[in-house]
Amino acid sequence: MTIPSRVQKLKKLTTVVADTGDFNSIKKFAPQDATTNPSLILKAATMEEYNSVVDDAVAYGEGDLSVTMDKLAVAFGTEITKIVPGYVSTEVDARLSFDTDATIQKARELIRMYEEVGIKKERILVKVAATWEGIQAVKVLEQEGIACNATLIFSMAQAIACAEVGCTLISPFVGRIMDWYKKSSGVEKFEPSEDPGVMSVTAIYNYFKKYDYETIVMGASFRNTEEICELAGCDRLTISPKLLDELSNSTVDLPRKLDADKAKGMDIPKIEMTENTFRWMLNDDAMATEKLAEGIRGFAKDIAKLEDIVEARINSSNKRRKISHDE
Repeated sequence: MTIPSRVQKLKKLTTVVADTGDFNSIKKFAPQDATTNPSLILKAATMEEYNSVVDDAVAYGEGDLSVTMDKLAVAFGTEITKIVPGYVSTEVDARLSFDTDATIQKARELIRMYEEVGIKKERILVKVAATWEGIQAVKVLEQEGIACNATLIFSMAQAIACAEVGCTLISPFVGRIMDWYKKSSGVEKFEPSEDPGVMSVTAIYNYFKKYDYETIVMGASFRNTEEICELAGCDRLTISPKLLDELSNSTVDLPRKLDADKAKGMDIPKIEMTENTFRWMLNDDAMATEKLAEGIRGFAKDIAKLEDIVEARINSSNKRRKISHDE
């Protein structure tokens, strides 16, 4: 009798999501959903096997960089929908994180592009950074039937605000929180159960189950398999191919750590979330404030890098067309 791997055991407790833009990795691990972000798209777009995806987006954009960038994100997402049966997350430009109206317009455009190639909006989660402005965009989009994934969640304030507006799914980060506390406290390592990132996601999960929020909690940004195992039982966990590999090669026992029924009986005070409360709680949390800003800056930088690559492809394509026309 074959002993199930930790990935197989995890799938019985939690919906496993692949955190990658690499189609081959997604096929290998057969997750329910897949998430992408500008950093992952940048990495995939520089891989030779995906040249055709980039070239198709360039052709579609007809020289318009913004349109080409949107099409590239949708093109990767479209291919991923052929592999996973569930949600595919596609991220709105991080540089719009403080512009509610622009975020709404960009999300609508991404969904339009998906529908243009026959992908129903029910298959897509539009990823939006969980700033106050981003969360207000999520409120409008969810009312329009566009499901959202609020990302870069580092605090309870962000999580509650997202749940209050009916966000379909949130991505509270684990590893980046641990990184901050390791640096600020001078600690080299935390015990898995005392990992600040694990504790943050656990608290959010318990709060949501206590107060019957329907928003899906999807732990993200893992640094090691111990963090993942400490969150077994969470609604969803989005995991990199490297860590999925490690879990696949282990058969160690994997008990449930998060339990919705137990959460209902916990003594957790209710927080009435307003804009003032949100901004004060975020301001009062140095880690969350710094990591949210850093995350937005990081995604914005990778978008700019990807734009440079795409722009070079556009210019190359234009030169080829000109030479062909001259001949």
